Amino acid sequence: MNLEDKTISNEKAIRTIVKSNIETFSQTFSERHISELNNPDGTINMKIHNVFISLLGEEIQYYTALVRSLDSSLGNMLESLAINIASLFFTVEQKITGPLYPQQTSKIAELLEAYKNRNNDLKVDVKHYELIKNLNLDAEVVEKTHASDYCLYDEKTKENFLIELKIGGDLDNKKARSEKEALMEQFAILSNTLGDNAKIKCYFATAYNRFGENQPWTQGRVRQFFSEEELLIGKDFWNFICKSELGYKIVLDEYKNNSHLIKEALDKIKKAYL
Repeated sequence: MNLEDKTISNEKAIRTIVKSNIETFSQTFSERHISELNNPDGTINMKIHNVFISLLGEEIQYYTALVRSLDSSLGNMLESLAINIASLFFTVEQKITGPLYPQQTSKIAELLEAYKNRNNDLKVDVKHYELIKNLNLDAEVVEKTHASDYCLYDEKTKENFLIELKIGGDLDNKKARSEKEALMEQFAILSNTLGDNAKIKCYFATAYNRFGENQPWTQGRVRQFFSEEELLIGKDFWNFICKSELGYKIVLDEYKNNSHLIKEALDKIKKAYL
C-alpha cells in the first residue's frame, strides 16, 4: 500500500469510528432518558426537588437538567472516541503499575514547589523530567498503580507517550499541580520499568481550545506547571492521536455529518418530557 492509499485508508477508519460512536451515543442517550420518564430519581425528574429550579417552570427545569446530562455524557463519548482512534495507531493502556522510589517522590515535590513559587528562578521545563529519572535509586521501592488517561506506545518509533486529557477546554486552576504530579509519577514509574533508554514524552491535552481554535491557550495558573512543549490543545490533540495534520479536520467533519443523530435523540427526549 502506497502512502496515498494508506492515508485514505486511515481517514476512512477514523470516520467510521466517529460515526459509530455518535450512533451508539445518540441511541443510548435517548433510550436512557426516555426510560427514566416515570422514575422520580431519573436524571431530569430529580430537578423537581430543586425548588429554585422547578419554580421557574417546567421547561426551565427540563432544559437545565438535560444540558447538564448532555455535557457530561457527550464528554464521556468523546473520551471513548479518542481512545478508539488512538488504538488505530498506538498500543493503548490506561493504567501504569511499577516501582516508584522515595527519592523520585521527593524530587517531584521539590519541582512542583518551585513551579508554584513565582519568585523562584526555576521555571517549568520539559527537561526536568530527566531530573526525576536520573537519581541514585537505592532506597526501599514502593509499588504504585496510576490510572492513566492515555499511555500510548508507538511501535514504529519505539516512543511512549503519557497524556492527561481534559475533555473540556480548560483545567481547574486548583488541579494544575495535581495533574502535573500525576504525570511526573507516571513518567517515573514507566522509566523505572522500561529503563533509562526508554523514550517517554508527557503531555497535557484538551479536546478543544476554550479560547478559540488557533488562539493562544493562556490559562496562566496551568502554564505555571506545564511548558509549551507539553501542551496538546484542541486541534493539536486530535492531530496527534490521528497521526495526521488533518486529524482534527477529519474528526470534526465526520462529527458534523452525523450530528443530526444527536439532535434527533434530543427531540425524542423533549417530546417525551414536554
